[in-house]
Amino acid sequence: MAVRVTQNMLNSNMLRNLHKSMRHMDGLQDQLSSGSKIAKPSDDPVVAARGMFYRSSLMENDQYKRNVDEAQSWMEMTDSTMDEVGSVLKRIKELLVYSGDGAISPDDLKTMGSEVLELKTHLGTLANQQINGKYIFAGTDTDKAPYDFTANGGKGDFVSTNSSPINLEVSQRVFVTSNVNAQNLFNFPDNANNMFKVLDNIITELSNGRNAVQFITDMDQQYDKLLAERASLGANVNRVDLIAQRLNTQEVGITGLMSKNEDADMAKVMTDLKTQESVHSAALGSGARIIQPTLLDFLR
Repeated sequence: MAVRVTQNMLNSNMLRNLHKSMRHMDGLQDQLSSGSKIAKPSDDPVVAARGMFYRSSLMENDQYKRNVDEAQSWMEMTDSTMDEVGSVLKRIKELLVYSGDGAISPDDLKTMGSEVLELKTHLGTLANQQINGKYIFAGTDTDKAPYDFTANGGKGDFVSTNSSPINLEVSQRVFVTSNVNAQNLFNFPDNANNMFKVLDNIITELSNGRNAVQFITDMDQQYDKLLAERASLGANVNRVDLIAQRLNTQEVGITGLMSKNEDADMAKVMTDLKTQESVHSAALGSGARIIQPTLLDFLR
C-alpha cells in the first residue's frame, strides 16, 4: 500500500536532518577548540576507559619518580657525608703515623691529641647528618640522633642500634634501600670497639704525651670498612639511576599513548568540518525548495 507523503512530513524530515547536520558540526567544532576526541565519557566509552587507565598509570609513574628522587637525595647526602668521614679518617691516620716520629716532643703529641679530639667531634656531627629533618644514619629511627655527645661519660658515642633499611617502592613490587647500615660504619666491629672508642684511646695516649702508632691498624680497618660500604652504596646509586631513566621513558610512552587515544587529528577534524559545512549549506538550499508556498500565499 502506497504511503501518502505530506508537506508536513517533508518539512519535519528536513528539519530533523538539518539538526543532525548541526549537531555533527557542533561536535567537530568542539574537537577543534578542545583538541580532544571526546567531551564526555558517553561520547566514546572505550576512549574514556582507556584514558582513565593511562591517567592512572601516569599518576602511578609520577609517584614512583618522586620516590626515586627522594632515594637519590638520601644517597647523594649519604655519599658526600661518607666522603667527608673518609677525609677525617685519613687525617687521623696521618697524625698517628706522624706521632711515631721520635723527634716529636710530648707537647706536640698533646697538640695532636687536641686535633684528634676536634676531629672526633666533627665525626659525631657527621654521624648526625640530616636531610629534610631526618637523620640519615639512624636506620628507621629518623627522628632520633644516632650520636650522643653526652654519652660515654661525656666523651660522646654512637648510641643508635637501629640497622633497619628504609625501603622505597620505585616500581610495581620493586623496592630500593635509600639508606646505609650505619652500624657497619660507626659501630664496627661492635659498640665496645667502634670508631669513636678507638679515637678515645688515641686521644688518651696523645694527651699523655705518648705516640699512638699502635692504633694505625684499627684505623685502617675502620677506613676499609668505610670504603666497602661506600662501594655498596655506589652500586645502589647506579641501580636507582637506571630505574629513573626507565621511569622517564615510561612517562614519555604513556603520555604518547594517552595523546594517541584522546587527542583529535586536527587536520582530519578541519577537513571534516569543511565538508560538513558544505553538506549543511547544500541541505539548506534543498530545504528552501522543499518548503513550498501555502494556499495563503496565493490568497494575498
